[in-house]
Amino acid sequence: MFNQFLWVILPYLCLAIFFIGHLSRYKFDKFSWTAKSSEFIEKKQLKWGSLMFHLGIIPVAMGHIVGLFIPASWLTAVGVSDHLYHIGAVYIGSIFGIITLIGMLLLTVRRVTIKNIRSLSSASDIIVNFLLLAIVFMGCYATLVTNATTPSFDYRETISIWFRQLFIFSPDADLMLQVPLAFKTHILLGFIIMAFWPFTRLVHVWSVPLTYATRSYIIYRKHKV
Repeated sequence: MFNQFLWVILPYLCLAIFFIGHLSRYKFDKFSWTAKSSEFIEKKQLKWGSLMFHLGIIPVAMGHIVGLFIPASWLTAVGVSDHLYHIGAVYIGSIFGIITLIGMLLLTVRRVTIKNIRSLSSASDIIVNFLLLAIVFMGCYATLVTNATTPSFDYRETISIWFRQLFIFSPDADLMLQVPLAFKTHILLGFIIMAFWPFTRLVHVWSVPLTYATRSYIIYRKHKV
């Protein structure tokens, strides 16, 4: 029953909160939809931390999409062998994962050690920082350590199948029984942050500035005393 809760009930609960929470916040609390930037307080650590995090997280996200959504047989059919996929997932993925981890570590240290930023941070800001740090760390650990110590484990034969089954409302929780703890922790933390997402600054991810390049100039006039 506990296995069913972790890999069937909890994922759907988090996904429901994710979608309903976003719709609710956009409708009833639209003016809080912001990244709450603290750039004016401190720039140096923000520049490097944000740059490394965003530089790493985009390829990492793309790797997750390929690994979870595309069946191994499809990749084989288009000429991507298991060995080639392994090189991309483990070696290239590890490089971008470490870049993301360093960036997230810089951002977290910045938020908790700089007094002015810490005093202006809400509880959700702190929770998001540490959750993201934990997720990225566990992802790197699973890729670098767990894959090396349990080379026989193939997440595309367990986690990926279970994940795709969620979208057809037929998840088999038994597929997750033999999954190493590091992967399980990484996945559960991922669903937990999805439940937190609508109530934090992470909502700014969906605000793509498509009209930024074509918008009218904003004219500022100096006030004369």
